[in-house]
Amino acid sequence: MECKKAITKTDIEFCKEAIMEFRPNLDPETVVDQVFNMINQEGFELVFLPNADNTKAGAFIGYRKLNMLRTGPIIYVDDLFTFGECRNQGFAGALLDYVTRHATDEGMKSIHLDSGYTLHPAHRLYLNKGYYLACNHFAKAIN
Repeated sequence: MECKKAITKTDIEFCKEAIMEFRPNLDPETVVDQVFNMINQEGFELVFLPNADNTKAGAFIGYRKLNMLRTGPIIYVDDLFTFGECRNQGFAGALLDYVTRHATDEGMKSIHLDSGYTLHPAHRLYLNKGYYLACNHFAKAIN
């Protein structure tokens, strides 16, 4: 299973269906440009695994490097998604392993991510990959 880093708009277009499935709040007309700008202007990285017939991304992970006073340099995983037909085949685990190698190579102190309370299969994967429950995440909407 070879993880591929999205660099071009064509790469992002290959991931678009998976991105839209996971983040339906995004505008399908502008999402490719949005992700392209995030990659080129904000240090966002998008890595994916093709599905079995290589017609679209079967899974993807999006992450960025941050340097915070409380943690030092870290990688923060924004998104991790696998299509249903690709689940239980090691896709998400391979993407997490890719990020771990990247973090190690870059001298990061840790990897962080947020996960919804009800996503128990994902939580099992994170725990099996050495993640631990470090805190509760709070948010406030600004109108």
